[in-house]
Amino acid sequence: MTITTISYKLLTFCLCKSDPSIDRATMSNVATKVAVVGSGNIENIAKRNGMNVAVSGAVCASALAKNGISVTLFESARGPGGRMSQRREISEDGKELLFDHGAPFFSVSNCDVLKLVHEWESKGLVAEWKENFGSFDCISKKFLENDQEAPNKKYVGLPGMNSICKALCNETGVESKFGASIGRLECLDDEKWSLTGLDGQNLGHFSGVVLSDKSIASPRFTHVTGRPPPLDLSLTPELALKLQEIPVSPCFALMLAFAEPLSSISVKGFSFKNSEILSWSHCDSSKPGRSTARHVSFERWVLHSTANYASGVIAQTGLQKPSSATLTKVAEELFREFQSIGLNIPQPFFMKAHRWLSYEALKINAVSIFTIPFFQGSAFPTASIAREEKCLWDRKKRLAICGDFCVSPNVEGAILSGLAAASKLTEMLSCL
Repeated sequence: MTITTISYKLLTFCLCKSDPSIDRATMSNVATKVAVVGSGNIENIAKRNGMNVAVSGAVCASALAKNGISVTLFESARGPGGRMSQRREISEDGKELLFDHGAPFFSVSNCDVLKLVHEWESKGLVAEWKENFGSFDCISKKFLENDQEAPNKKYVGLPGMNSICKALCNETGVESKFGASIGRLECLDDEKWSLTGLDGQNLGHFSGVVLSDKSIASPRFTHVTGRPPPLDLSLTPELALKLQEIPVSPCFALMLAFAEPLSSISVKGFSFKNSEILSWSHCDSSKPGRSTARHVSFERWVLHSTANYASGVIAQTGLQKPSSATLTKVAEELFREFQSIGLNIPQPFFMKAHRWLSYEALKINAVSIFTIPFFQGSAFPTASIAREEKCLWDRKKRLAICGDFCVSPNVEGAILSGLAAASKLTEMLSCL
């Protein structure tokens, strides 16, 4: 297999390995091992240093493996996905309900990302969501527009949004270790990295490290976990400085299941205008690959709150994991707002809320920084700290940090950042 630089235009090799005819076996002899550490959220981190491999880390691992670099991906959760995860619920009468309760879809404008998405499409991992979308004004009680003619297609994972990350984590050359929490990353004198598990177990030595979890190198990590960050910030002072202040936006998601289709709603996804509580809603069961025989008789919807609403709840309840009572109250308030738009919304037979909250929300004046609606990202950076480089990179230490916070707060930004991190490490390791 030849190096994928030609097809993806993402890897720039130095002169010592500029020959495009170099095959995977040759690269395997040059590059040893790279560790990719997944990303997480505040609830998991507080409990067990939880990392949940998001699309940036999964894309990076896949790109490295395709260039003959041995990749070990560490993930303390049971599976990959991050904000592209899919939630499985069981109703009181035993119905299985699946919800894309994070990012509902993604669009692509970058040509390199589009080529990658087309590859996923050919493998049956993604499909275009060909439905009508719009915007609803809660004052006039009318739909204002329809974005059917929007220039960028809307893509979803098949059969769930997490399918993309699952496939990437299982590609040849990627060894995925789930249930493995990272306690310490240490840079050794021989320019190797040593990884130690939370339980003290030696997880191996690596020629390079990719972090898709910015909280691992954040001074606020200690405030949540009571432990020092896995990455010693003194090793990378410049990168640590960039990671200190990334404003983010929280969100509550409400998962709903109805016995009958909501025929009064003419679109399958729409944003809310002039609502202080809701920002976005979509019919999850209208996506490609979702309407199987066991789901055909009912309809599933996901609602997203505004950032201001979520921050108000957090101001009252704190940053700890929400109680069942809090989530029940949030679910009732979000659904009441949904019913109030005047479209004859019936009572659902299933209703449950979930909080998306990023680690960086932990700061004294947290409420003041929540400014961006959910559908532009997901618990969510509101700034890009490496727009040109597309990832944070320490060449001397062979350390890359990637994620949507580097490029843009959406799935495409995360993919671009993962590709950039893979490019940096492949270029570096090819010269060894």
